[in-house]
Amino acid sequence: MTEKPKEPAVIVKSVSKSFKLPHEQSSGIKQQLVNITKRRRGYEIQHVLDDVSFTINKGDFFGIVGRNGSGKSTLLKLIAGIYTPNKGQITVNGSLTPFIELGVGFNPELTGRENVFLNGALIGFSKRDMESMYGDIVEFAELEKFMDQKLKNYSSGMQVRLAFSIAIRAQSDILVLDEVLAVGDAAFQTKCMEVFVKLKEESRTIILVTHDMSSVEKLCSRAAVINKGNLIGVYSPDKAASIYSQLNIEDSKTRDADTDSGLSSGEVTLGGVTINNGVARVKQNEQLTIELKLRSKNGKKIPLSVGLAFYDQFGVNMSGPNSQGITLNSPGDVEYHIAKLPFNPGDYTLTVGIFSEDLSETYEYIEKAARFTVYADQESLQGKINLMGKWSQKDE
Repeated sequence: MTEKPKEPAVIVKSVSKSFKLPHEQSSGIKQQLVNITKRRRGYEIQHVLDDVSFTINKGDFFGIVGRNGSGKSTLLKLIAGIYTPNKGQITVNGSLTPFIELGVGFNPELTGRENVFLNGALIGFSKRDMESMYGDIVEFAELEKFMDQKLKNYSSGMQVRLAFSIAIRAQSDILVLDEVLAVGDAAFQTKCMEVFVKLKEESRTIILVTHDMSSVEKLCSRAAVINKGNLIGVYSPDKAASIYSQLNIEDSKTRDADTDSGLSSGEVTLGGVTINNGVARVKQNEQLTIELKLRSKNGKKIPLSVGLAFYDQFGVNMSGPNSQGITLNSPGDVEYHIAKLPFNPGDYTLTVGIFSEDLSETYEYIEKAARFTVYADQESLQGKINLMGKWSQKDE
C-alpha cells in the first residue's frame, strides 16, 4: 500500500535576511553631506540568514537548533510574519500563532484577571470563550490568589506562567514557540513539557526553537540545524543533537584559539561527546554514560588521562572526576559511567580536559562540551545532590 504523501504546513524557499546596523547618528546636515561626499555609509549590513530552504509537514513537531547568533529567532520571526525576507519566499498553509515573546500585549497597570481577557482577545478569543477558559488558565498558572493584583506587582516567573497558560489555549493550525522551555521553575517546566507531549499526540504542527537537546530528542520528529546563518541540514532528533554538540565543541576550540591561551597542543582532539546514547535527559538516581570520541594527530597511539567537570546552571562545580591510575589511549572511544546519578533536577554542562598520561601536557580543554538535564519524580528535593539517605527512629 502506497503511503499518502504528507501535506506541507510551512515551506521556506531560498530565504535570506539581513539588517542595517547604524554606526552612529549624523549630528546634522553638514555631517550627512560629508559622509555622502566621502562615500562613507552610516551603517553596515549584517547578514543573518543566507539561502535557507526546508519544508515542515502538517503534524510535524519541528525543531530549529543552533548556537546563539546563528539566526534561529530571526527565522522564527520570518515564519511568523513579523519580519519580511530580503530574498526568497515563505508559504504558510493554515492559521499560525507565534509564542515568540510570552506576555507581549500584557498591560502592567491592569490586574491579572484583566490581562487574561486582553491577551485572549489578541489571539482571537471572544469574551465568552475566555470566561469559559478562565478557571483552567488560572489553575494551570497556579495564581488563584493573585488575579486581582496589578500585573506590575507580579514576579517575572508569575507573568511567564500566566502568559504561557493563555497561549496554549490557541486553536490555530501551527504553533511557533521560541525558548519557552527555558522559563519558569523546574516544576513549571515539567508542566510545559506535559503540554507539548499532549500537543504532539494531537498531531498539531509545532515549530520549536530551543537549546535544550533533551527536549528536541523527546518531542521533535525532525530538526533543522542552523549555523552562522546557513542551514546545515534537516535531521532526525538524535542526529541534530549530535551535530549541535559538535558545533559547541568547535566553537569552544575557536574561542581558545582566539584568546591564544596555549592550553591545547592538538596531539589529541575531542571528536564528539555523547550523553546516554544521545538522550541528554537523565532521571535522577539512574545511570549516566558519557562517551568521548578521541582522535590522534597522524592516527598514532597516545596514552593519556581524561578529566571531567560537571557544572550546574549557576556555574557551581558539582564534581571533577579524572582517569588517573587508569590507562587510556587515543584514538578510540572512552566512556565514563555513573550507575546512579545523585544530581538534583536542573540543567548541567560538562567540561572535558584531555592530558598526557603524566599530566604534564594539555592536549585539549573544552568548556561546555555537552549539556544534559536531570529530572526527578519528586519535586521536594533541596540543594545540589540527593544523598539517598534514609530516615529511621529508635524505639525508646
